Parts: sequence; C-alpha cells; structure tokens
Amino acid sequence: MSAAAGLKAATVKHPDAMAPLIRILDELREMARAAGRDDLGGRLGMVRARVTDPRVRLVVVGEPKHGMSTLVNSLVGAPVSATDSALSVPVIVEYGPKSSANLVQSRGNGQVERQAVDPLNPGPALAAQGVVRAEFTEPSPLLADGIVVMDAPGAAGDEHTKWSMIAAADAVLYVVDAGRELAPPQLEHLQRIQQLCPTVICVLNKIDRYPQWSHVQQRNRDLLDAAGLGFAVAPVSALLHQQAETSGDYQRDIESGMPQLIDHLRDYVVSRADAVAIEAAVRDIRLVTDHLAVTTRSEAEALRDPRRRAEVTEQLSAARNRAEELRQRTASWQVTLMDGAAELTADVEHDLRHRLRSLVREAEAEIAQTDPARGWKAFATELDARICEAVEANFAMAHYRSVELCEQVAARFPADQRTPPLPDMRLDNPGEVLEPVAALDSLESAKTGFTQPFLSSLLRAYGGLLMVGVLTSLLGMPLVNWYSGAAALLLGANALWEERKNRQARRRAEAKLAVARLVDDVVFQVGKDSRNRLRAMQRALRDHFTDIASDTLRTAEESLRAAEDAFDKYGDRREERIAELDGRMGKLRAVRAGAEELVAA
Repeated sequence: MSAAAGLKAATVKHPDAMAPLIRILDELREMARAAGRDDLGGRLGMVRARVTDPRVRLVVVGEPKHGMSTLVNSLVGAPVSATDSALSVPVIVEYGPKSSANLVQSRGNGQVERQAVDPLNPGPALAAQGVVRAEFTEPSPLLADGIVVMDAPGAAGDEHTKWSMIAAADAVLYVVDAGRELAPPQLEHLQRIQQLCPTVICVLNKIDRYPQWSHVQQRNRDLLDAAGLGFAVAPVSALLHQQAETSGDYQRDIESGMPQLIDHLRDYVVSRADAVAIEAAVRDIRLVTDHLAVTTRSEAEALRDPRRRAEVTEQLSAARNRAEELRQRTASWQVTLMDGAAELTADVEHDLRHRLRSLVREAEAEIAQTDPARGWKAFATELDARICEAVEANFAMAHYRSVELCEQVAARFPADQRTPPLPDMRLDNPGEVLEPVAALDSLESAKTGFTQPFLSSLLRAYGGLLMVGVLTSLLGMPLVNWYSGAAALLLGANALWEERKNRQARRRAEAKLAVARLVDDVVFQVGKDSRNRLRAMQRALRDHFTDIASDTLRTAEESLRAAEDAFDKYGDRREERIAELDGRMGKLRAVRAGAEELVAA
C-alpha cells in the first residue's frame, strides 16, 4: 500500500459514526439561530467543521522555553518550527509526498495570499509583514497516519489565535519543563483547555537535563488527579530524539521517550478518532443547550404565572444591571485590577531595589575587609550567583502577588467563575533575563606593575639619605654613613608601605564603583522585563474578566428580553406560547439526550 493510500485509509472518520452527530449539530444550530444566538451558532459551526474534517488535529501548546518547537520538529521529522526566534505565528504541518512550505499573508480587506518558500529555510520569509500562518507538508509516517500537527503561537503570538486553534483541536499536547512540577496557574490553564478540548496529553519535556524527572512526573500526576484532570503525563526529550535520529542510535531513541509518545498518539488518538471527535463535540453541545435552556426557561416561567411578572422582571433587571456594571470601566473589579496592578508594580520594583541594595552593602563590606585584586574573578562569580538568587526571589514574589491580585479580582464576580490562567512570573533560568547585562568590570588599578612602587620608594630613600647625610656632615662625618643609610632604609620602606596602602584604597574604590555599575545595569534590565511581565499579567486578567462580564450581560439581556416579550407580545396566546416553549425545551432535552447516547455508545 502506498503512503498516500495509507493516509486516506487512516484519516477518514467513519461517515456512519459522524452522521448522527452532524444531524444533532445542524438541529441545534438552527435552534440557536431561531433564538437569536448567532454566537452559539458560530461555535457550533466550528464544531461541525472539526467533526467533518477527516484528519486528527493535534495542537501543541505550552509556555515559552519549554521546547514546544523542538517537540513539533521531532514529531514531524523536519525543522518546520523555529526554535530560537522571537517570531511567533501558527505552524500547520500535514502529510504530503514531498516537503513543501507556504506562507499565508494578509493583504487587507479579508484577502489572503499564499507564497511558496523554501521548506528548509522559511525563517527569512516569516519576518515579512502580514504573515498569518505557515503551512508545511512533510512525508512523515506520523502525518501519514492522519495527524495534522499545529504549533500554536507562543507568548509573543495572538492569544485569540491560540485559543481558536485549541477549540478546533481533536487533541492537545501541553508541553511543560521536566525541571519542576506544575504550578497553580498551569493547572488553571489546563482546566481551561479541557473545557475546549477534553483530550489532553501533558508532555514532560527535556528529561535529559533533569535526573529527577521521574519524581516530577509522579508529582504532576498527583497534582492533575487532585485537580480532577485525568491527563496522561508523557516524559520525553525531543532534542535527544533528534540526535538519535541523526546518529541512528535506537537505544538512545527509546530513552528519549518520543517513540512511546508517538505510539500513544496512534493507539489513543488516531485509532479513537471517532470517539475523540464525538466526546469533544458533545461537550460543546452541553454548553450550548444550557445557554439556550436558560432563556427558554425564564420566558416560560414568566408566562406560566403572570402575577409574578413584576418579580421576575425585577430579578432579571437586577441581574442585567449587575452584569452591565461589570462591563463599566468604573466597575469594582476594574478599579481593583488597576489599583492592584499599579501597587504590585511599585512593590516589585521596591523589592528588587531592596534586595540588590542589601547585596551591594554586603559586597562593599567584603571589599573593605580584603584586597579586591586577590580573587576578583571568584568574587565576580559569587556576586553573579547572589544577583541571580535575588532576581529569582523577586520574580517569585511577583508571581505569588499576581496570584493574590487575581483572587481579589475574581472575588468581585460570581463564585462559579473560574480564575484565568496567569503567565508564570517565576524564572526557570534567571540567566536569560540577565543575559543583556555586562559582566563585572575588571580592576584597572590591579594591573600596576612593580616598577612604579619601586621608583617611589627609591626616590623617598634617596631624599632621606641626602637629608640625614648633610646634617651628619656638619659633625665631620661622611655623606654616606650609618645614620644616613638607616634613614634611607626607613623612609624607603615607609614609602613602599604607603604606596601599597594607597593602591589598595584605589582598588577598593574602583571595586565598589564596579559593583554599583553592575547592580545599576541589573536594575535597569530586570526592571524592564518585570514591568513587561506584569503588564502581560494585567492584560490577561482584563481580557478574561471582560469576556466573563460580556457573556453574563448577553445572557441576562436575552433572559430579560424574553420575559418582557412574553408578557407584552403574546397576551391571549400565552398558553400557545407556553406550549411552544415547552416543545423547545423538549427538543433541547432530546438533542442533549441524543448526544449523551452517542458518548455512551
């Protein structure tokens, strides 16, 4: 069987299995449009497109510097995703008989243009303005099994694009670093992902760097179980897999964990493509039916008891007003967020300056007790390590304070609203933030040779010799005698000691100045990076809670409109409208029951 034939046999989802689900989706889309909920209809349209796609969409996401791009390249067996680049656009890789690459560029007014580029070096073309995504084809065995690998944009990319890709995915690989366990924001992130795509695999990458990765793996499993997330945790080293592929070392490839991950994808994602698609679609069906049921139920209750008109209208108006208040810039959560973010930025900057100021005092005290010329390199190494510790502690403090701010803002919303996934402020490698900072300056005063002190001592000794010799010559003694010689020796030794003392003082002053300059550079660089991260955190919170406020307002407005229309519009046709609403509720229950039967089957 040819590769293309194998691809077709592997990727086509069984029409008989998908047909009932497609009928349910079409019926529910029609009900959403009839209810005026085009937003829900659009979501169902995305679900329908995913279900009818014969391929399995595998989206790779994670935090920066955790090896997402390297993992994508290892999965497809080609360098399709840039590993060390600030550029961040979606990358889509599917099967093809030969390697090819196309860039999709936006030309304005909704127009796009595809440009063929070199698949071995697409980097320069990616830097062009208006690039929307990069599309590759590769003759990869995994892709021939029917998987389309999609690399979601990283931290510099569009968040909306990333979440749209997750919503359209059949399965998600969430990449984390094997050096430490999952943090609470990452668990929140995974919970949000599960709401959009229930099939998630947590990939523990870079196990070749961390001998303790097995303990981290077990700890992550415990954390996922405690959070109600029954995800598999797959330990891999994408870089080790690439090296093994190059050298042909089969044993090393097994140690990388990549063959096991690929087998898992084939056994539990590709072979269960129908079940995976149905499970994901049914989650969306449940959500849409719940939204439609709220509006329908509110209208029906208002019609059944006209005496409760004022009460129902008052309750719904109050709910709408609360939702409207949440959307205002003067809302309490907006004020809490803005004030909290400003206070947090000031506190983080003060904490950084306080830590570094204490470090400077300690360094100056150490310099005052020793000669800096001795062991200056060792002192610089130790100082760098202490600066890294101070910066890491500062970012950890910023992270936990950010979590507290998130909880304070979330307290302004209903208790059932989830807190958003926050970017982790903590640093895996403080050296990455401090990389632009120049190294500690060398001591120029330590380079003075022996000639200068010797000449100064000789000049002082000669002056002493002449002075005492002239005085003793008045007593009839020769110019050079025991007294003048002793004076020359004492004055020369004193000059040598004073020169050494002055040079040491100059070295200490120069060393303190070098430490101050280094710390000033650290404050400048780290402060900028810290402010950028805090602004990203503030934007994430603002966008998340704004979406919640908008959804809450939309639902409240629809419920109020339906209730008011029920009183004013139907009049004598009240019973008829109640019957119509009951019928609609019955259809919603039937649609949901049909979807649940598909999952059970």
